[in-house]
Parts: sequence; C-alpha cells; structure tokens
Amino acid sequence: MLTAKQHELIRFIQQRLEETGISPSFEEMKEALDLKSKSGVHRLISALEERGFLRRLPNRARALEVIRQPGDTTPARSNAAGGNVVPMVPPAPRVAESVAANDVIELPLHGRIAAGAPIEALEGQSTLPVPAALLGPGEHYALEVSGDSMVEAGIFDGDFALVRRTNTARDGEIVVALVRGEEATLKYLRKEGGQIRLDPANAAYDPQFYRPDEVEVQGKLAGLLRRYH
Repeated sequence: MLTAKQHELIRFIQQRLEETGISPSFEEMKEALDLKSKSGVHRLISALEERGFLRRLPNRARALEVIRQPGDTTPARSNAAGGNVVPMVPPAPRVAESVAANDVIELPLHGRIAAGAPIEALEGQSTLPVPAALLGPGEHYALEVSGDSMVEAGIFDGDFALVRRTNTARDGEIVVALVRGEEATLKYLRKEGGQIRLDPANAAYDPQFYRPDEVEVQGKLAGLLRRYH
C-alpha cells in the first residue's frame, strides 16, 4: 500500500520523465507536492525505492527511474488510522541483477578532503574510474584523501575515498563533514553533550568539537581505492 503522497510523487516523476526525459529536481518535487522541506522528498523517494517502485541511477544528476506504477490509480478511502492509502497489486518478482566483475563506473572526483585539519573540498570536473562491484546502492562520488589523521582506520594520504551521498549518519560512522559551510573533513561522527565531535583515527590528533549548526554531513564512507606507484 502506498500513501497518497507517495502515489502523487511517483505519478509526478513519471509525467516529467515522459515530457522531458529527465526526472524532476528535489525542489520541483517539493513544490509539486506542497511539502515544507526537501527532507520530506528524500523520505518519500527512499520509501518508494524500498518498495521497488523507484530506482536511483548512480553517478547521474537527477537520475530516477520508475520501475513500476501503482496497480490502481484511484486513491482509496482513508483507513482507520486516518492515512490515505492507494491499493496496490502484489509486486512482481524481480530477477537479481548481477554486476560484471569488469564493469567500471566513472565517479565524479570532487577535489581533496582532509584527514587532518579541515581543508576546502573542491568541486571539480574530473572523474575517477571505479569497479562497480565496490559500490552499493545510491549515488556516489570520490574525494582524494589528504593527511594522516585516519591512518588507524586504514585510510592513508593519497587514497581515494568513495562516498555515498547522504545527509544523515549514525554515531561512529565515518563521514564527509562540511564544517561551517567552508571546509570538509573525513572523520568519525559522534554526538556528545549537545555538540558534534569529529574524531580522528590517529592518537596524535585531538577530536574536534562543533555546534550542530556548524556541521553538515555530506556523505558516508563506502569504500577506498589506493594506487601503488
């Protein structure tokens, strides 16, 4: 069963794809569904993705694919809990898609990220070829690591961090954190006493403490590539 908003969103995306060949932006989806924030759009898309109605195509901007449509486009009457739902036909079994071992994806390479004191994360036009088997679901990008503050986590200067885009993370996860809107760093994320603590993985470095409004999560570490010279 889909909620009315989920049903409305998938129809809007399909309409845009048919009209322009490009899925709508998050801002356009927010306005079309009269939502207060883009986070609501993120939740709807994640729910539709989990239920097998949408698929995010990795490494392409505004890349959403409608896998299947609701079986009945007529909204159902409200259920006992007061939520509008749309009746659905049972999902058809999906054949698992295997990734060839030699498949390569060109990830956007967005400059360097600090594993030490924060440095600016530069947006660039370069790409990095990455074996598709290293990446899970979702949209990814790559950053070149600068510094040695994460060596005890096996992350070294010159490595390439493969990052899954997300704006949320759990305590203890390694994230790309944008500090004060200007500098980016790769650290363990912790929440402590109303503050955000960014922990290094090197005893020579001290944790960094910030107010919650000073730190924005821009992704979680999904993998590493290392070149040997």
